[in-house]
Amino acid sequence: MKRMIRPFSLWMLLAAILLAWQSAAAQELPDFTVLVEEAAPGVVNISTTRMVQSRENPLQGFGGQELPEIFRHFFGDRFPEPPGGQAPGRPQERQSLGSGFIISDDGYILTNAHVVDGADEILVRLSDRRELQAELVGSDERTDVALLKVDSEDLPPLKLGDSDTLKVGEWVAAIGSPFGFDHSVTAGIISAIDRTLPRDAYVPFIQTDVAINPGNSGGPLFNLDGEVIGINSQIFTRSGGFMGLSFAIPINVAMDVADQLRDDGQVRRGWLGVMIQPVSRDLAESFGMDGPSGALIADLDPEGPAARDGLQAGDVILEVDGSLVHDSSTLPRLIGRTAPGSEVELVLMRDGERRQLSITVGDWPDAERATASRPQESRQTRLGISVGELERDEREALGIEGGVRVREVDPNGAAAAAGIRPGDILVSIDHRAVSDPTQLVELAGELPTDRAVPVRLYRDGRSLFVALRLADD
Repeated sequence: MKRMIRPFSLWMLLAAILLAWQSAAAQELPDFTVLVEEAAPGVVNISTTRMVQSRENPLQGFGGQELPEIFRHFFGDRFPEPPGGQAPGRPQERQSLGSGFIISDDGYILTNAHVVDGADEILVRLSDRRELQAELVGSDERTDVALLKVDSEDLPPLKLGDSDTLKVGEWVAAIGSPFGFDHSVTAGIISAIDRTLPRDAYVPFIQTDVAINPGNSGGPLFNLDGEVIGINSQIFTRSGGFMGLSFAIPINVAMDVADQLRDDGQVRRGWLGVMIQPVSRDLAESFGMDGPSGALIADLDPEGPAARDGLQAGDVILEVDGSLVHDSSTLPRLIGRTAPGSEVELVLMRDGERRQLSITVGDWPDAERATASRPQESRQTRLGISVGELERDEREALGIEGGVRVREVDPNGAAAAAGIRPGDILVSIDHRAVSDPTQLVELAGELPTDRAVPVRLYRDGRSLFVALRLADD
C-alpha cells in the first residue's frame, strides 16, 4: 500500500530546503571579523589644527556651499564656531578629522594630502588611545598622498597588497573614522578600476561601492586577505554624503609617492611636454586607424622633450615601452611614473603608418607654460566658413608659421558639423599646413568626400584636432 505525503509534511520539507539554501548562501558571503581584528590596530585617527580668520565659513569642508558640486574630497568637517566666538577678523583655531594607517613599525603613516593641507598641528590617535604629535614628511597634491612620521617604535604596520592585480567584483572593506567615529568598518565590492577623475590625471582610481563618509578620507581599503590595496580619497556626491560611489588611490601608486617623499622630500615625474586629446571614431578614420585608441598630440611645448626628440602635432601615441595607450587618460600615467632622464620607446601613428620613436623623458617643470591668441579679416571657402589672415604677432604668440582665423561658420556646413567655431585658428587640413585664406580655398577643393580628414585648430590658446567630412559634390 502506497504511503501518501501529508500536506503538513510537504510544507515542512519545503521549509527545510529553504533554510538550507539560505544557510548556504550566507556561507558564501565574506566574513570580515578576522580581517578587522588583525588590521584595526594599524589604522589611526588623524586630527589637525590650523589658525584661520574667524570670518572663514565654519561649515566649509562638509555641508558648506563652497564645496564642489560633484567631485569633492570628503575628509572631515570644520567644527562649527561656538556661540560667543571670537570677534570677526581675529585668528582662531579650526579642527578637522581624517584617517590614516601605519606602514612601518618605526612610525611612518600614510594619509591623504588634503587631510593635512595647511595644518599647523597634526595629532595621530592610535587604537590603544595613545595620542602622538606627527611631523609632515611631505605631501603630493597631484596624487593626494601625504606621508607622516611619529616618534614611536614597534608600531603595528599593515600588510600591503598589489593593486595591479585587482579585479572588478572583488570584495573589499574600509576602516576609518567617519564623522569622528573611530575604527568604523564598511564593506562592498570593486565597481571599476583605472577610473580617471577631473584634475587627477596621474591616478588610476579604484571605484567601489564601499560606504565612505567625511572622516574616512586617508583610511585604508583592504582586500579579503587583509592587505591594503588603496587609500580612500574621494566620493561622488550631490548631497554631501555617500551616494554609492567612492574612489581610492591604488596602494602601488601611493607607495611610489611615499618612497620618494621619504627618500628625497619631493616627487619627480616624467614629462613629455605635449598637449593631448582623445581620438574619436572619425579622427581615427582620418588618421588611417582601425578604431579609436591612443592619445592624439594636439600641441607640443617647443622646449619640451617631445619636440626635441621628434614628436609632432598629429601623432597618435599607441604604446609606451610595450604598454598599450588605451585612451588619452592612459598616457599621463605611463609617462608620469617614468623616472625623468629615462628613455622610453613609443609606438605611434603618423601619416597613416605605424612608427617607433625613442624619447628621453624630462622632469615635470615647476610652472606650466601657456600660449595666447587674438582676432582679424575674411574669405569664403567650400567648407562653409569665412576665414581671415593672422597678424604676425598672433602667429608668434602661438609659435606657428601660418594659419587662418575662422570668422563665420555656416550652421549647415561641413565645418559646423565637425565642431569648428568662429574664433578658431585653422593651421592644417588633411595633414597639409594652411598658410593663408587663398591656400585654404585650394586645399579645400582637393579634399576627398569618401572619408573624414583631420583638421588642426587652435582654440583659446590650445591646440586640438577635429574630423571633417565633406558631403558628396
